Amino acid sequence: MNANKSWIIKTWLILGLIPIIHGCQNLDNSDRMNVTELKCESLINPLGVDVSEPGLSWILESDEKDQFQTAYRILVASSEDKLADDMGDVWDSEKIDAGQSNQIRFEGKKLTSGKDYYWKVKAWDKDDIESDWSEVAMWSTGMLSQSDWKAEWIGLDKAVGDDKTDTEFRQLSARYLRQEFKIEKPVQRATAFICGLGAYELYLNGDKVGDHMLSPGLTDYSKRSLYVTYDVTGNIDQIDNAIGIILGNGRYFAPRIKDPFPTVDYGFPKLLLQINLEYEDGSTDVVISDENWKLTPDGPIIANNEYDGETYDALKEMPGWNRVGFNDSDWMDVEMVESPSKELSPQMTEPIRITETIEPIKITEPQPGVYIFDMGQNMVGWTELTVKGKAGTVVKQRFAESLQDDGLLYLDNIRSAKVTNEYTLKGEGIERFVPRFVFHGFRYVELTGFPGKPDLSTIVGMVIHDDLEKTGDFTCSNPMLNAIYKNAVWGIRGNYRSIPADCPQRDERHGWLGDRGTGSRGESYIYDISNLYKKWLTDVFDSQKPNGSISDVNPAYWEMYNDNVTWDGTPVILVDMLRDQYGDTKVISDSYPFLKKWVDHMINSYLKDDIMPRDSYGDWCMPPKDPKVIHAKDPDLLTDGNLIGTAYFYHILTLMEDFAGFTDKHEEAKYYSELASRMKIAYNKKFLDTTRIEYSNNTATASILSLAFGLVPDEYRQKIFDNLLYKTKIENNSHISTGLIGQQFFNRMLSETGEDDLAFTVNTQEDYPGYGYMINNGATTIWELWNGNTADPAMNSQNHVMLLGDLLIWMYENLAGIKSDPEQPGFKNIIMNPALVSQLSYVKAWHKSRYGMIKSEWEIKGNQFEWKVTIPTNSTATVYVPGVKEPKHVGSGTYTFSSEIDIKIN
Repeated sequence: MNANKSWIIKTWLILGLIPIIHGCQNLDNSDRMNVTELKCESLINPLGVDVSEPGLSWILESDEKDQFQTAYRILVASSEDKLADDMGDVWDSEKIDAGQSNQIRFEGKKLTSGKDYYWKVKAWDKDDIESDWSEVAMWSTGMLSQSDWKAEWIGLDKAVGDDKTDTEFRQLSARYLRQEFKIEKPVQRATAFICGLGAYELYLNGDKVGDHMLSPGLTDYSKRSLYVTYDVTGNIDQIDNAIGIILGNGRYFAPRIKDPFPTVDYGFPKLLLQINLEYEDGSTDVVISDENWKLTPDGPIIANNEYDGETYDALKEMPGWNRVGFNDSDWMDVEMVESPSKELSPQMTEPIRITETIEPIKITEPQPGVYIFDMGQNMVGWTELTVKGKAGTVVKQRFAESLQDDGLLYLDNIRSAKVTNEYTLKGEGIERFVPRFVFHGFRYVELTGFPGKPDLSTIVGMVIHDDLEKTGDFTCSNPMLNAIYKNAVWGIRGNYRSIPADCPQRDERHGWLGDRGTGSRGESYIYDISNLYKKWLTDVFDSQKPNGSISDVNPAYWEMYNDNVTWDGTPVILVDMLRDQYGDTKVISDSYPFLKKWVDHMINSYLKDDIMPRDSYGDWCMPPKDPKVIHAKDPDLLTDGNLIGTAYFYHILTLMEDFAGFTDKHEEAKYYSELASRMKIAYNKKFLDTTRIEYSNNTATASILSLAFGLVPDEYRQKIFDNLLYKTKIENNSHISTGLIGQQFFNRMLSETGEDDLAFTVNTQEDYPGYGYMINNGATTIWELWNGNTADPAMNSQNHVMLLGDLLIWMYENLAGIKSDPEQPGFKNIIMNPALVSQLSYVKAWHKSRYGMIKSEWEIKGNQFEWKVTIPTNSTATVYVPGVKEPKHVGSGTYTFSSEIDIKIN
């Protein structure tokens, strides 16, 4: 309880008043527990699954309170007809007595490549009453063996025409490929498997297949490439068919090979395509990429580059190029090219899609013919341009996050990226241009060369990102905190680009490990990030060196193997997050060998006298006193890197002890435990001044890490916490007093000792440094730097998420009081424990867990506290009502709790 608050609590209504329930013991079919939202590998009806024992999950719904599953039965069949007859010819689990409904491993017959599997579930409730069968779900298998691939890699491994491969600003036109084929009997099913590097668009008979953008996902292409599976049965014509494919550069053909750091280049774009045909008579055939295909680099996409933009000449369009009968006699024969990767895997993550469109709110003309569109929101994606004019007219768009004082684009922080889309008109009425293989981070669009005078309908913004399921929302009575939350969400979604990227606008856009460590837990409340982050872990392990070293950037397009604990230890933290938030224990087993390899490398290479002196970046982005510099230089603000490295590595060892125990490697668990114990002794011996009771030079981060990781001896814990309070409240006048490292635990450390009011004050400050300062200076996303409007433009992205630290975790777990119980992870049991602050009269939040919808809505009116909570079926909760000593253990249902309190809302 906060010592600074005077709580006089008169609990006049006992826990659990007014449970909102329906039902009775004699249930008819309509009142039974229902099985819904079936998922395979955390995806709805996924195609191309290559897991031999895929994980199956479902959500249970019931109007009756305290309801849970006691048993389940799964049927998997080779056809919908067999499943309709309750025939599980692939797997009938029979009735299994278990409460688990998340990640049940398939245990049926051996799966076959390229096949559809249909499944359904029924469950038994707490009274052993049987549910109806669920709706039917499905998954299809991908290529389970390399021998299943009949297709060959094709492309053009050379520069032609105006291509520029050895210059600073590399340029390569898109490659257009085509092939025709015939169908001579009725098709029952057609499935396409495609890997087009760096990015592709697939057409069948003139129509684009799927709605994916910038596909496939980014990888370390020397190790792994991803293929995508499509059901194209409806795209196939009975006799004559044509395939068309456009290959863009993506990150395969590197946008830069020199600046700002050497970038890995994997070569020229290439294609692997196979269409499996199943006929109604039971026979099969394949259509494949091979030497018979045609290719041209002379299409309308003259250049495409994720940093520099896309150049499109509509005069070079080739009507009908992707349809039957097109004359491709002047096209080139394709080249047979080498396979790019050791592994070819299915893309088991949600694709990038257009998720929203935004209309501009304002146009200005700061110079004659230079029009600036304000989208009203810093976004990631591109625009659709509508234009009418003479053939050969060139219209250009440039993109930026902010403006100069003269109203023109501010481009200094974009660094070398040209961020320019260029369109040459064909002069045939109204024309529309939408790029394919680029994306921009922007709020403002500069339009030049436009014929006539544009209006607000001239462009429309298209928001793109990995189309992850929205799983949470938060709102409260404070407008500033709501605005900060909104900015955070826009920044998070915009930086999902098949990896959790650092920024979307400049010549970088990489997966920096340190940016997403603890912060990923906050993201998990807003989006289902489970598959995205498991995919990113694969990227990390693919880029891992044989000696165990991990790159700071993954995929390792910049090869930065610094053996830096706080960045490279992030995979350990991500595995812990995936277990806690999603109940995923398989990720522990899958990741453990790679994590162990890194930990052993660090121990054997660097640990000395039980101190880990490996820290490359310090307390990154500690707010400086000088508003023009990027990093603080004052010695009293800088935390000792040896302290940071040792504290972090100690924390990592405690997690590794847990993982080793889980995987039954008990000797290894013992080793990590004993080493951690020795490190704790060495840490306090080296960094704790027992006279002044301070760690190192007594920075807030030194105190936070020592407290958060349990390194402080019990007798000194209160004094170290007092040091943190003094640094924050007195020396920094209740402002941010840490960099990225300390910020990952800052809010929760304050809340742990009841200083929620202080955490709220710090997070809503409207002057420098503060999130409110960003908003008051026009931010609609989160900046990279606290002084992002005044600092050196070399590093002042206006769309980063690393400075969020544990803010979102604090908002959901503390303010809203929704937290997964680590003893029953994945929200199987929920810890509901809201923190009341004097600045808030209400908080409303929801989070959709693997078990269903969790809600927390509390409000203070006068001296009355009212709290409505919802617990999903098959979950339980431990509920702490403010002022009540003992928690209440409840089952599923909706409850209202009330108490009378004495608190003044500011």
